[in-house]
Amino acid sequence: MSQKQLILASTSKYRRELLQRLAIPFESQAPLFDEEKEKGLGFAPRALAEHLALKKAESLAQEGRVVIGGDQLVSFEGRILGKSHTPEKAVEQLLSMQGKTHELVTAICVFDGMKAIPYTDITRLTMRSLTRAQAEHYVSLDNPIDCAGSYKIEKHGIMLFDKIDSQDFTAITGLPLMELRKILERCGL
Repeated sequence: MSQKQLILASTSKYRRELLQRLAIPFESQAPLFDEEKEKGLGFAPRALAEHLALKKAESLAQEGRVVIGGDQLVSFEGRILGKSHTPEKAVEQLLSMQGKTHELVTAICVFDGMKAIPYTDITRLTMRSLTRAQAEHYVSLDNPIDCAGSYKIEKHGIMLFDKIDSQDFTAITGLPLMELRKILERCGL
């Protein structure tokens, strides 16, 4: 019997690097799904991350495959903070969150054939108080314009925080590897 093919439904270099840590051969493919259309449908933050993770994985699901879809967003004061795309917007995002707690929602959905296995990790992060100069300095170090919340905690972003409540620190960078390993084992990988 041949082994199932493992597919990461993502082109994210961060997710690819994380999944490599499990030492299971996989391919990375872009999902066949337009997530931008779904973002305006009025989902609450957690529900949106879970919906997008499911749709990404489902778009590549088929028998003989195990497909991992994932999505991550920042939930702050009832609204979603996505990627800033510019250094100026990154600074503004950081200043809006300074001194406050936000949630980093990391949702995955694994399709084993056509069976969906969802999981969501919620990390609560409390950012320290920042001056504009400190926020600008941080953004110049990591250029976090492609990250939800405008920080890279795995790099210099750790300096922005007073407290982090997490069950799995790898979820912060895009995939909750401890839970994902358990799910992949149940799928026979």
